[in-house]
Amino acid sequence: MHPDPRFHPEDRAKCRALVDEIGFAMIFAATPDGSRVVHAPVVWAGVATLRFHIARRNALAPYLDGATALCVVNGPDAYVSPRWYSNPAQVPTWNYVAVELEGTVRQLDEAALRAQLATLVAASEAHLPGAAWTIDQAPSDDIDAMVAEIVCFELAVQAWRPTFKLSQNKPAAERLRVAEALEANGQPAIARMMQDVPA
Repeated sequence: MHPDPRFHPEDRAKCRALVDEIGFAMIFAATPDGSRVVHAPVVWAGVATLRFHIARRNALAPYLDGATALCVVNGPDAYVSPRWYSNPAQVPTWNYVAVELEGTVRQLDEAALRAQLATLVAASEAHLPGAAWTIDQAPSDDIDAMVAEIVCFELAVQAWRPTFKLSQNKPAAERLRVAEALEANGQPAIARMMQDVPA
């Protein structure tokens, strides 16, 4: 988490929206063999509750129930060149967006796992053109076999640590110059976020 408080929005709805948009996270926790991370799709199951599933054979799976875990969702990021400022006698930096969510994890039952899968598929299919695929289009034996190989968890978020580093430490005109340069150099997502920063 960046130490500059200007980069830490208080708007939890904005953080939730980013998690929705990205839909994929890194979940870190301690094990007897050291810290481990798992990469998993995530969906909200309440205002401050995230659900995810992982392979039952994942190194973290036996240790997550009851553990404190850190979930990190990364948004867009980009290098910022000093040549884009009106005065290029500055240092380069990196703008980025990330949301850290810390909380206690509990393992869920098979019914919750199936509900989480249905929610995840519906949310993901909604972003695609055409008729949505649904789980009931797959043979039930195949779904049962898949469900037997994965496990579902729920993280109750107790700490929100977002970082939206979007050149808020620069004057608005400079921030817009950088955003335009990023847009021109193929970084439209972070450019748009920079343009949306209040003046």
